[in-house]
Amino acid sequence: MGPYQILSRVGEVAYQLALPPSLSGTHDVFHVSQLRRFVPDTFRPILPDSVEVEPDLSYDPQPCGILEYASRSLRNKEIPLVKVLWDETRPEEAMWELESEMRESYPQLFW
Repeated sequence: MGPYQILSRVGEVAYQLALPPSLSGTHDVFHVSQLRRFVPDTFRPILPDSVEVEPDLSYDPQPCGILEYASRSLRNKEIPLVKVLWDETRPEEAMWELESEMRESYPQLFW
């Protein structure tokens, strides 16, 4: 969701983060498995307040477009896939999704 400052280490595997006021309802201590090292990208600044968090503290990214089509063979069945670029991600972070699910959920991506 964004780069946040680590305030302190809590125990062996948890860290307390300095969260913005918009996330005041969120517990500020996270297990290390939930954290990733922040690698700044000078071409793409991150604005912490630009991420809209739902009341239940979930984040629902929206697809920006389809980068690639492919199909995988599973026994005697072909499974069509699409490589989806989600908002706030770079092209190398695009994910493979089932084409049928994407057509059902996001028909505007297919013309």
